[in-house]
Amino acid sequence: MRLSAVMAMKGTVRLGSVRGVAVRAHWSVPLIMLLFAYGLADRTLPGYAPGLAPVVYAVAGVVGAVLLLASLVVHEAAHALTARRAGMSVRDVTLWALGGLTRMDRPTTARAAFTVAVSGPLASLLLGGVGLGAAAAVQAAPGWRILVAVLGWFGGTNLLLGVFNLLPAAPLDGGRVLLAALWWRTGDRERAQRAAGRSGQVVGIALAVVGWLAFARGMTGGLWLMIVGAFVGGAAAAERRWAELVTALRGVRVEEAMTSPVLTGRDWLTVDRFLSETAPRSGRSVLALLDFDGRPSGVVRLRRLTNVPPGQQQSVRVRDLATPLSACTVAAPDELLTSVLERLGTGSGLPVLVLEDDRLRGIVTAHDIDRARQCRSAPPRSGTPLLPPGSP
Repeated sequence: MRLSAVMAMKGTVRLGSVRGVAVRAHWSVPLIMLLFAYGLADRTLPGYAPGLAPVVYAVAGVVGAVLLLASLVVHEAAHALTARRAGMSVRDVTLWALGGLTRMDRPTTARAAFTVAVSGPLASLLLGGVGLGAAAAVQAAPGWRILVAVLGWFGGTNLLLGVFNLLPAAPLDGGRVLLAALWWRTGDRERAQRAAGRSGQVVGIALAVVGWLAFARGMTGGLWLMIVGAFVGGAAAAERRWAELVTALRGVRVEEAMTSPVLTGRDWLTVDRFLSETAPRSGRSVLALLDFDGRPSGVVRLRRLTNVPPGQQQSVRVRDLATPLSACTVAAPDELLTSVLERLGTGSGLPVLVLEDDRLRGIVTAHDIDRARQCRSAPPRSGTPLLPPGSP
């Protein structure tokens, strides 16, 4: 499963790298692997290879869970390496409870989108074939029932993973394949993404309904299918809204949407002075900061300042609690707003600081983006600018 590049996960640890691409694991991965290992050792493997000692099932269950984790890495690595060959920048791979996330630039052509999307399921199907083939080869040898069971489960699970990911539903890989096909046919990426999002919502609802019916009949696996269906439907709706936003903001420059002039704060002030002198005048929850030379140094969220204990507010400086400029999203005034929004998935997020010649020209917040979208949805009269400069 591959999510939109605008997503970024917190609570992850680095596992290693594959050809220079960092591989991370979300905190939910150990939990889901433990559940898989327990299910294998307690129910699946004893059914395939009965009569063995409990410790054998326990070890085999752990081996099966580790093999599944490795197959997820292969699936996501296939996306990442294919994207690199297509000239796309790949940031990292993150594994989590419902699959994986490969953060990369958006493909610039329908062909690139197709090859990147289909590479993951093909890798899973290949692993599935290898697993089943190995199980068939080992089956002829006496005394290897447990190994046959593990390899057979591994192969079947990867075949299921590959087929499931090819469902025509964003954010599944099949939804990306559908997006690429519609993009190639219509020449309009956002229109194709909206269609893939609608398809994902339908498939998500269908999975949730099937899961509920199965759970109502006493099949515990139905609960998992309900969760997956709810996730697919919700993610598909988010992707559809994103496509609608990009369509509405097409052609809008950053300077047309930004708030200017910007109320700023001085980063060398202590927290108590900042809260008493600057915060009351701002009326905002996030403020841009300037250093001694009047150059932008980052942004600070007032909530972080108010969380500082009163006894420490006189000794802690605002810059110590701020997000530095290097971690902020920065844009030029003449840059397309949609191009800037694409970069928000790198982990910096809103607000966007608009710089020109190392000076702060403006700021773009979520409110500014929503204002721009509403103005484009209801075009102003001829001769009226999209957003009045400095409008609140």
